[in-house]
Amino acid sequence: MDGAHPVIIIGAGPAGLATAACLSVRSIPYLILEREDCIASLWRHRTYSRLKLHLDKRFCQLPHMPPPADSPTYMPRDRFIRYLDDYAAKFDVVPEFGSDVESAVFREGDGKWVVKVRRVENGEEREYVGRYLVAATGENAEPNVPKIEGIEGFTGELIHSADYKNGTKYEGKRVLVVGSGNSGMEIAYDLSSHGAVTSICVRGEVQVMSKEMINFGMHLLKYNMPLTIVDSFLILLSNIKYGDLSKFGIKKPKDGPFFLKATVGRSPVIDVGTIHKIKKGEIQVLPALSFIEGDWVKFTNGESHYFDTILFATGYKSLANKWLKDEKNFLNEKGLPARKFPDHWKGENGIYSAGLSRRGLEGIASDARLISNDIDSTLKSERSMTKPSC
Repeated sequence: MDGAHPVIIIGAGPAGLATAACLSVRSIPYLILEREDCIASLWRHRTYSRLKLHLDKRFCQLPHMPPPADSPTYMPRDRFIRYLDDYAAKFDVVPEFGSDVESAVFREGDGKWVVKVRRVENGEEREYVGRYLVAATGENAEPNVPKIEGIEGFTGELIHSADYKNGTKYEGKRVLVVGSGNSGMEIAYDLSSHGAVTSICVRGEVQVMSKEMINFGMHLLKYNMPLTIVDSFLILLSNIKYGDLSKFGIKKPKDGPFFLKATVGRSPVIDVGTIHKIKKGEIQVLPALSFIEGDWVKFTNGESHYFDTILFATGYKSLANKWLKDEKNFLNEKGLPARKFPDHWKGENGIYSAGLSRRGLEGIASDARLISNDIDSTLKSERSMTKPSC
């Protein structure tokens, strides 16, 4: 056994860092475990080169340390990673890197969490014990690739957005992007800009906004304007700017962006220029994929198209429910909190989740504050109860 710790945090991405910082401010000791060899491994190794934060940096800051005043409003990937490095240094966050958590079990006898870890470099097993456990491994722990009939016969390149950096090597190639969220739309733009013959598969409804629209809406919400009014206003602005996109193969939902984010966790697509390319015919929009036959892809409208590469921008999935042995059903089958926002962050027996509520960096900051406040309040209450009377 490698010792007991008041709080064990699993994951050293933004959620783990934010939780650690909030605990540090309250002088609460913790241990943070991370499978990879660095903090924020998703941002370092699984993001494409042109990525920028889609929101104003004021809505993306972690607790107790805003981004530098001279940093861009919409911070590029490398600048945000530097912010995270500086954040970890300021609060002296030093994770146990290379610690692959295999299980976390609540021990009824003494009310502690027992976390079993296998060291990545040598397979050594370790065991840690903590009073509180924070699941901060993120919503994006493992790439999600859908099962498609005939995919095993495709002779071209199959790639997930996690492994895409830029479109340099795709000039002149026919590339299909599967997935029409922010990553899919932006990668399609990047591919087209690098000379690829680009198509994108748009299966469901897509709410398209500009980053200025969304940030304006967030400011209105901050000043307590009703969400329905903000959404209605943004839908009007979107219609004025982009017009009717159905003739280009993109259908908009009737609900507004903030309602969809709050109810089903679906983010709007922040347009980076993709819509302009679609309207000019530089990016082809195709419906849902049906099956693959050789290097030809069949779509639900009956069309078939040949591709050199299929890129899956189909998101990620949480793996927290694979190591969390939780009889209280704190997480659902997708590895996300079973309880809905705003009650998602706390379970029974001293377990918490940070960054698993589909609310982005602002949600991460909120979770970290709530968790540290709750642990601090509990510890103070216990100390006051054990203080000897005069």
